[in-house]
Amino acid sequence: MDLSLRDLADRSGVSAPMLSQVERGETSPTLAVAERIAFGLELSLSQLVRLDEGDGVSIVRAYERRRGGGRTHSYEVLTPPLPGLRAEVSLHTLAPGAATAGPDDPPMHEAGSRETAVVERGPVRFVGGGAAHDLEDGDSVTFDADLPHHFENPGDGEARFYAIVAAGLRRS
Repeated sequence: MDLSLRDLADRSGVSAPMLSQVERGETSPTLAVAERIAFGLELSLSQLVRLDEGDGVSIVRAYERRRGGGRTHSYEVLTPPLPGLRAEVSLHTLAPGAATAGPDDPPMHEAGSRETAVVERGPVRFVGGGAAHDLEDGDSVTFDADLPHHFENPGDGEARFYAIVAAGLRRS
């Protein structure tokens, strides 16, 4: 998250001068102020003060992956469900002729999210921004994930791609 002091002040309701003093170590915030700062950073209070930090390593075994989808489109979430995690990596599998969503389905990602998809086995067609883009093995696409989009498999065989969704504010 790339926030200026003003941005954080607006998001947290804590004044920019107070945030500056906390940042420079000139003052310690009350718990109430620290909680508002954490909210502005989209963190829990414990994450802000690093109370819930273990060894900093999370492993998701193949058999532990969260799975979803249906018969023609399935996915596996490769990242752990940690609080405050600002990115998610998933592996999608599309049957021939299948799509991740319909052309008029609303986007599933929060405002400001960005997504990068990398084709492992294609072809895969990305439809977004009013255009369709054909992708082959190894190709990637990055786009605003909070806008309508979907992926299709125009091929005869199974298609697979990785999707990395980073939440947060887009730079204008």
